[in-house]
Amino acid sequence: MSLDALNVHLTAPKRLAAMGLLASAKRVEFSYLRDHLELGDSDLSKQLKVLIDAGYVTSKRTGKGKTRASWFSITSEGQTALDSHADALRQLLSPAPPPVSESLLSPDAAAL
Repeated sequence: MSLDALNVHLTAPKRLAAMGLLASAKRVEFSYLRDHLELGDSDLSKQLKVLIDAGYVTSKRTGKGKTRASWFSITSEGQTALDSHADALRQLLSPAPPPVSESLLSPDAAAL
């Protein structure tokens, strides 16, 4: 398994966690993401910008003044990237066993 299968945009834990939350809902409000990820506004904004620039997340602002809110949604491209990244992580965590060669067997086992 090659490490190239990991998605560079999703290897950062904060972005991966944000994508996980976004994948579980149609849209998520900024403060919900901030509070559940325990990030500051600036940090979360930076992480979301990377995901938006990659085409994995869209944003929409609603309301005016005190009722203004920023909403975020995962795109189909983002869902595909998240699924592929998760598959790559699963492969890394449970790699196929290497083929058994005679040199790895004990002398007693080789005689069988």
